[in-house]
Amino acid sequence: MIYTLYHVHDPMCSWCYAFKPTLDELRKNLDSNIKIQHVVGGLAKHSDEIMPKDMQEKIQSIWHDIEKTVGTKFNHNFWKDCLPRRSTYLACQATMLARGENKEDEMIEAIQKAYYLNAQNPSDASTLINLAKQIGMDGKKFEEDLKGEKIENDLHNELNLRRSLNVRAFPSLVLKYKKELYPINIKYNDYKSMLDQINNMVENSYF
Repeated sequence: MIYTLYHVHDPMCSWCYAFKPTLDELRKNLDSNIKIQHVVGGLAKHSDEIMPKDMQEKIQSIWHDIEKTVGTKFNHNFWKDCLPRRSTYLACQATMLARGENKEDEMIEAIQKAYYLNAQNPSDASTLINLAKQIGMDGKKFEEDLKGEKIENDLHNELNLRRSLNVRAFPSLVLKYKKELYPINIKYNDYKSMLDQINNMVENSYF
């Protein structure tokens, strides 16, 4: 039997960034019949407007909270070196385009490092194009595809998938077998707890 473990995230979600090391450990320890599938959540639609000051301050505060509670490091120079926008759909589309070339994990990591460590703005297409080149994708083709109608339709369909999973927070994990869904309690520094949840469900035939 093959189980799907949906990882619902946004590449520009700071809590998703904090969760990545634990997710990586979980993936290494999953049974071979459990497959992780990334699903983008789409935190914020396309926008060219500068993020309001109060929202900037709120997100900066979240970064500090994550540093204290999880230990994740952030480069706070982003807030003075960039013009933040509440816009993550392009970054979501970038990870989906990379998925088509089996580079989805590489793109997610590249976006997170650019945003949270190198103070670069993944809301900008130019940043995403450079990242695509860095992970070995064709920059020109990527730029064209990023502007295309197909990827916008694909994103729309993926957001519908996210809604069908009843997910309202990122990151989320949902285990699926056939038509049954079971949410996994997220533990940011404890992959073993999540692994135990998953193995217990599978071994005890919750499905």
